[in-house]
Amino acid sequence: MGRPRVARLDRERIAEAALELVDRDGDFRMPDLARHLNVQVSSIYHHAKGRAAVVELVRHRVVREIDGSAFERLPWDEAFSEWARSYRAAFSRHPTAIRLLATETVRDPGSLSVYHSAAAGLRDAGFPDDHIMAVITAAENFLLGAALDAAAPEVMIEADPTTTDDALTRALAAAPRGPERAEQAFELGLAALLAGFHNLLQECGAVQR
Repeated sequence: MGRPRVARLDRERIAEAALELVDRDGDFRMPDLARHLNVQVSSIYHHAKGRAAVVELVRHRVVREIDGSAFERLPWDEAFSEWARSYRAAFSRHPTAIRLLATETVRDPGSLSVYHSAAAGLRDAGFPDDHIMAVITAAENFLLGAALDAAAPEVMIEADPTTTDDALTRALAAAPRGPERAEQAFELGLAALLAGFHNLLQECGAVQR
């Protein structure tokens, strides 16, 4: 009987395996990744120069689901909404990857394309160069939190059941439950963020004039 065939090792397979470990454990070690792939660590290094390179493969695997194409066909605010929704959806599928990816520098060209499309769309809309990264970073801060919230328990705050007449208890009773709780908070936050960006754009235009 011949030996069982082993799937060919490539960057895509390494990324998928590392992401599986991150989804399960929140991080990965190279020896654990090698065992997960049933290869030697040295085999991984033929495709990725080190752990940082594997992290970038994981990032690319996550962010490739973010759609920046709307900036080419829609007004900037509508495009930003689509970009933001796809960003949140991509990270909400892998919430345990957020801490790992948020603390490593983005260098992979495929991952950078997410930022290229947003930066170009904002610049075309009239945002000055010295504000564009602040706008994107502010949005990311909100979106990563929203992605975590989408994966959070349906009940995040549980008030004392014996108390029925304080502001928190009333607010909790009136709030939606289940997935709608996170959806309501996300849509409210996104609308507030866009309103703030609209105001910023107007202020920048007034200064430029």
